[in-house]
Amino acid sequence: MTSNPTMVRADPAVDGHHPHGWRIVAALAITSTVGYGTLYYAYAVLLHPMATTLGASTTALTGALTASVLAGALMAIPVGRWLDHHGGRALMTCGSLAATALLVAWSQVHTLRQLYAVMIGIGIAGAMVLYEPAFAVIVSWFTPDRRATALLAVTIVAGFASTIFMPLTGLLTERLGWRGALLVLAAVHGALTAPLHALTVRRPPHAPATTAPDASTRPDHHQRRAIVKAAMRDARFWILATTFIAQGAATSTITVHLVGYLASRGHPATFAAVVAGLLGVLSVTGRLILTGARRRLPVTTIVAVVFAIQAVAVLAMPLLAGTRAGAVITVVGFGLGFGITSLATPALLAERYGTTAYATIAGRLAAPVTIAKAAAPLAAAALLHTSGSYQPLLGAVAACCALAAIGITSRSGSTLAHRAIDRRNDRP
Repeated sequence: MTSNPTMVRADPAVDGHHPHGWRIVAALAITSTVGYGTLYYAYAVLLHPMATTLGASTTALTGALTASVLAGALMAIPVGRWLDHHGGRALMTCGSLAATALLVAWSQVHTLRQLYAVMIGIGIAGAMVLYEPAFAVIVSWFTPDRRATALLAVTIVAGFASTIFMPLTGLLTERLGWRGALLVLAAVHGALTAPLHALTVRRPPHAPATTAPDASTRPDHHQRRAIVKAAMRDARFWILATTFIAQGAATSTITVHLVGYLASRGHPATFAAVVAGLLGVLSVTGRLILTGARRRLPVTTIVAVVFAIQAVAVLAMPLLAGTRAGAVITVVGFGLGFGITSLATPALLAERYGTTAYATIAGRLAAPVTIAKAAAPLAAAALLHTSGSYQPLLGAVAACCALAAIGITSRSGSTLAHRAIDRRNDRP
């Protein structure tokens, strides 16, 4: 009885102690913070000044942001494929330069059509520079024992993007007007992101192949394609997609409609806005909980518990949110899961499919999830208009969270990356 000697390393990440890997983490923490702050969070601050200047409704301008998010979702798949084949340096540098130019172009728009065109471009550029490509670079550099810490570092820093850039954008708008504010933000973005991506991001120095003397240290196109095909045929992938679609729809719906709901319960607008602002801080809290608890429990167990807490918190809102203390308690319960998927997704995908084709698979997962996040608040608004009450909306959000809690616990089989490569090696 002989063992199979053809064992190809499916996870080519290098030693988590490699010093340049941590330099990349530091660089991506900065670029992700600046990217989200300038390309996404600034829009909310500039919404009303732009509406006044352009003579358009805030609803029409909000549609431009939705178009931007959808464009980014559609770009996730080709971006993921590029990252697996070519790495992130050229892609992220070009995306940073394009985003900087688009911020300048944004400052010069005079019609709604021009704004939509610029925001679609920003969505495409954002897909090249924000979390998804950053995570793909980090996953390729770090082994599983260090990967969670590296991802946590980026998401914790970037979690304060709104805290930094929304007040900054407001101050710049007061001093310079919204066009001048965008020019300053473009200068900040260009000065920080493009150089950091160009000078820091690179492919990892992969460890040598293990036992097969003819195995390449760098996976070839056929290995990647085999792993991606196996993933697309894997029921677990589609269960995971459904899970994150449901949870993404729930979080985006609460984000958009929470202030309105709390106001409908008789709370002042200022209090409602402050409580809603807790979601950003709680997203960091949830990530810390996941990173600390995963040393003792499986990631799926932790995430399922958090999603279940979200469902309970939303169901409790009609009973508790009428008081200030109850509103805070329920929002805290929901907010614990607000940013947890940004860490859970890389962990689950890398565990299940390895890192050889990680970016391609992550892009195929990100596309439908991002579309759901963009569409869910609009569907929720339609439901709210039809029913005239927040009860059906909250019920739908709670159901989505419960579905996500159930879906995340579904597990089956061994790592598909190894199985797909082994099948290829077994061919005559």
